[in-house]
Amino acid sequence: MSDLVQVILLGLIEGLTEFLPISSTGHLLVAQHWLGRRSDTFTIVIQAGAILAVTLVYRQRLWQLATRWREPANRDYLLKIGLAFAITAVLGFVVSKLGFTLPDHVTPIAIALIAGGFWILAAERLAKSRPPGRAITWKVAILVGLAQIVAAIFPGTSRSAATIFTALLAGANDRPAATEFAFLVGIPTMFAASGYSILKQLAAAPHGEDWTALAVGFTAATVTGFVAVRWLLGYIKRHDYTPFAIYRIVFGVILLLAMPAGA
Repeated sequence: MSDLVQVILLGLIEGLTEFLPISSTGHLLVAQHWLGRRSDTFTIVIQAGAILAVTLVYRQRLWQLATRWREPANRDYLLKIGLAFAITAVLGFVVSKLGFTLPDHVTPIAIALIAGGFWILAAERLAKSRPPGRAITWKVAILVGLAQIVAAIFPGTSRSAATIFTALLAGANDRPAATEFAFLVGIPTMFAASGYSILKQLAAAPHGEDWTALAVGFTAATVTGFVAVRWLLGYIKRHDYTPFAIYRIVFGVILLLAMPAGA
């Protein structure tokens, strides 16, 4: 398989999985186990492509929040996004200073996929037993910020799954409302993390990157991410997240059975 095809495949995987509740980090680490390890800068850049995709999907909502921020409802919503982002940023800095690094083997990812799948099933069942509610409270904002850190520490958890279902269980008992807040919080969080990481990586090795590969992977992730998010937003208006939970459990079990011990 040519290097260009590998780059495109990794970009497609990132774009497809970043905002679906199935863990992009987990899928990328598994894919790189067979396709070959890419640089941290490459992984960060294609993630930025997926972030650009969700920004484009929500461009009208973001424009509304930016231009009508004086309206109480929009200002309140922006403050809650800011609070969730601040919690993630502060705790993320602490985790970084503690020297935390993502595991490069599959077993813990598989376990997180399975555990997360059962958690989604339980959360869906609990959410259905509660009255609907679209309100994003301060409690939701705080817990979503914490959920992003949990997802960052445990690859295979899925940032989108952690934040969406935390929002659902914390009171925003409406899938579109919970998903929108989770995705909008993810935009500044992931742009900040990606920008910081890119600058750090380029400072450490400014001449060691294949810029063509970065551009191709970024483009593939952006296009695929845009399609995936648009599809998901339409899907959740009529369906729940149960199929994603089943997929996670099946995929995690396959990984545990297929990978040698310690892989």
